[in-house]
Amino acid sequence: MSNKFDVIVIGSGLGGLCAALECLRAGKKVLLVEQHNLPGGFASSFTRGRFEFEPSLHELPNTRAESTTSGVVRYLMEDAELRIDFLSIPEAYRLILTDQKLDACLPFGVEDFIKTIEKEVPGSTPAVTNFMNLCKEVQNAFNALEGSGKRVPIIQTIKKHTNFIRTGSATVEQVANALNMPKKALDMIYPYWCYLGVPASRMSFSIWAALLDTYISAGALIPKLRSHEIACAFLEKIYALDGTVQFNSKVTSIQVHEGQVTGVTLANGETIESTQVISNTSPTNLFTNLISPKKDVPREAYANINTRKHGLSLFVVYLGLNASKEELGLNEYSYFISPHMDTERLYASTYDIDTDEIMQASICLNAANPDCSPEGTTILSITVGFHTEAWEKISAKDYFKTKDRIAKKLIQQFEEATNTEIFKHIEEIEIATPETFARYTGAYNGIVYGYEPEPWDGIVPRVLAQDKENYIKGIQFCGGFSYRCHGYGSSVMSGKAAAERTCAKMDGAS
Repeated sequence: MSNKFDVIVIGSGLGGLCAALECLRAGKKVLLVEQHNLPGGFASSFTRGRFEFEPSLHELPNTRAESTTSGVVRYLMEDAELRIDFLSIPEAYRLILTDQKLDACLPFGVEDFIKTIEKEVPGSTPAVTNFMNLCKEVQNAFNALEGSGKRVPIIQTIKKHTNFIRTGSATVEQVANALNMPKKALDMIYPYWCYLGVPASRMSFSIWAALLDTYISAGALIPKLRSHEIACAFLEKIYALDGTVQFNSKVTSIQVHEGQVTGVTLANGETIESTQVISNTSPTNLFTNLISPKKDVPREAYANINTRKHGLSLFVVYLGLNASKEELGLNEYSYFISPHMDTERLYASTYDIDTDEIMQASICLNAANPDCSPEGTTILSITVGFHTEAWEKISAKDYFKTKDRIAKKLIQQFEEATNTEIFKHIEEIEIATPETFARYTGAYNGIVYGYEPEPWDGIVPRVLAQDKENYIKGIQFCGGFSYRCHGYGSSVMSGKAAAERTCAKMDGAS
């Protein structure tokens, strides 16, 4: 392998894969370094017995059909020309709030979504319509700003999308109150809050609006062969463009001289030269553990990462069941099950593994992908967000016992809410904790989400601060900790943006 490259990409999560591909397409000599033996990070799969499981929630909002958007599916299929077989998800979600005796299936499509809420909350249509229209305006503004490494057209955006600027520093709760949204209507709209992991009182409305609109207005897709299909499609394209990929290689340090990256050193002692590094690991990990010499890390970088708050990790129960979804009575793909939808209380519960206020996001994969498991079987996964601090007091001695206890509680919650039987049909079970994700993906402290997206640290502030936060020349970030926040789609598009900024700097663009 050559010891000098134009660009070195650290980590082959979806952001790193996309960054490597885009740099190659721009004619750069690229090395992609990955500590695992497979690409994808969380976009992977694993088998137990006769079942192949999807490690994480991964549906992608499908804006491909709307020619005015620059959605991730459009990018993957048309721009990057990746070979991925996508399947449509049948509904947005089934919401079951057990304390409120609410059980409703929310469809995709804004008009039908509003009608469904109206059935449960008579008279809510005007307020919900205004809320969804505002979400659409915000998403349209993001589309106008999307792209390319060019200077953000702020003035044009202000003139065309005034509410985007007005709500730029607002929380979801503030906007909902201003629009007089009925509480029960909000309960039906809020389930996606767990995808961002911040309560409505602290959640950036801009990010929430873009998420809600892209899902509800256009539906969502999943890859037929699990999310690893996306990672493998990227890798195939990278190899076709003569990119160099080195697996089983951990970067132990990033070499810096007088504030400029000069290369990276691997665990085997090998040093590879480059003046450009794109990091799919978090700024916290990079500035704390990787920069060498440490004296070249500016105080401002430490202040930045210490100011931000890490998001959630996950607890997941993967179940291979020896009964069909029809036998189990599971007709929907996505289930949000919770006692209530008070996001403040639910967020607080993420610090307590013994809480009874658990909100689970569960997936019956067969409802969208009938061929994902052998005939007469079902793949069900149950996911709960926890902060890693919730696990700090668990001793090694109690670790497995604690895992089993929480998994049992979640399965019982699912059974009672959906009136089905799961325990007696379990053929395969695997349980993942933050420790699992830290071990198998190398994620910093096992964190699955990036930094919490509060208004002061939302997409717009992050975009505007990118040049000021370029603490070491030659480093760009992609993935869940980057400016677009976490999520599969965001990670992919952050990789594209990081590659464009890197190549623009190399080519002398402003």
